[in-house]
Amino acid sequence: MSGEITMIEIKISGMTCGHCAAHVEEELSELPGVSDIKIDLHPEATSSVTFQSAAEPSDADIRAAIAEAGDYQVEDIIR
Repeated sequence: MSGEITMIEIKISGMTCGHCAAHVEEELSELPGVSDIKIDLHPEATSSVTFQSAAEPSDADIRAAIAEAGDYQVEDIIR
């Protein structure tokens, strides 16, 4: 599947402000192949994070990046 771009959406709870979103974006951008990160922030609710990836990171890698960003809960990963 080399060269293919995958769109991934993550449902995350616990993000409350722009700083939270910036931390999540920073950590996800460090994953190989990740680009075009978009965050739809909903304080007090579940936020959506979408991004493209040429390398298709594993769910474990995505969860580790989110954990590194802060005390957020990954509710779902949609591919």
